[in-house]
Amino acid sequence: MNFDQKGILYAVAAYGIWGVFPLYWKLLIHVDSLEVLVSRVIWSFVFTVLFLILIKQRQLLMEDLKSLWKNKKLFVSLLGASFVISCNWFFYIYAVNNNHVVDASLGYYINPLITVVFGMIFFKEKLSKMQILAVVVAFIGVAFLTFGYGQVPWLALLIAFSFAIYSALKKQITLNATRGLAIETLFMLPIGIGYYIYIMLTNKASFLHVDWMTDILLMLGGIVTAIPLVFFAKGAKLLPQYVIGFIQYMTPTTVLILGILLYGEPFTKMDFISFSFIWLAIIIFTLSTIVESKKRLHYREQMVNDL
Repeated sequence: MNFDQKGILYAVAAYGIWGVFPLYWKLLIHVDSLEVLVSRVIWSFVFTVLFLILIKQRQLLMEDLKSLWKNKKLFVSLLGASFVISCNWFFYIYAVNNNHVVDASLGYYINPLITVVFGMIFFKEKLSKMQILAVVVAFIGVAFLTFGYGQVPWLALLIAFSFAIYSALKKQITLNATRGLAIETLFMLPIGIGYYIYIMLTNKASFLHVDWMTDILLMLGGIVTAIPLVFFAKGAKLLPQYVIGFIQYMTPTTVLILGILLYGEPFTKMDFISFSFIWLAIIIFTLSTIVESKKRLHYREQMVNDL
């Protein structure tokens, strides 16, 4: 098996797991979404740190923390990223456990396009004409949904924008994915523990108060969070960005199918029209990414030949 095939397996595993996340969070539908989020933060930190100790990267983790502390700009960026990804996790868990799985899928469909726009605004990245067209087509799809129902699809947009902001904040931070998750959850750990103390004292906690299955599911949320991230990190190292970009649409597609077929959420003609614009935008965007990648590859080969 060559590196590309391994990379594809890792990427498909990561996005496949993320795609079936609703199946897992639905098992915790009886638990308040905020408690699920806090539990996910705490146990993600615990299991990730244990994993780092197991693979003998504890020292590297300490070096990452020291490096971040010395560079206040990066420290603040990662602190902001930690807060934003926590918000993203909450929006997603809330969407799944409140019968808005289709909205969650819409959010992750349009996220890559918003990320591209952020790159243009904040990092002066130039968009090709096809990429600009993709963004415009996606905007038309969201506009159809907004006017069709008389309200903005806030949950989908919050999911999309929160992850795009997270990506923008982490763009300048080169951290190992697993150690990065440990540090991000470490930043949110005091808030998480404080919240758990509060709900324990006020008898509002589900953990240790419902049944053993709920306790196990809340704890395993940390492992469920870490595993696809490790797979993604391995896949991203072995594959070109445009391949990763194409495979990532497995997640919202799987989520959409689950929302409609398994959970019976409505998918009207207006939804279909709106999503059709989004899907068209994705096709245009993916094709443009492939074309641009091939152009860059051809340019590099030409430069090597000239030398």
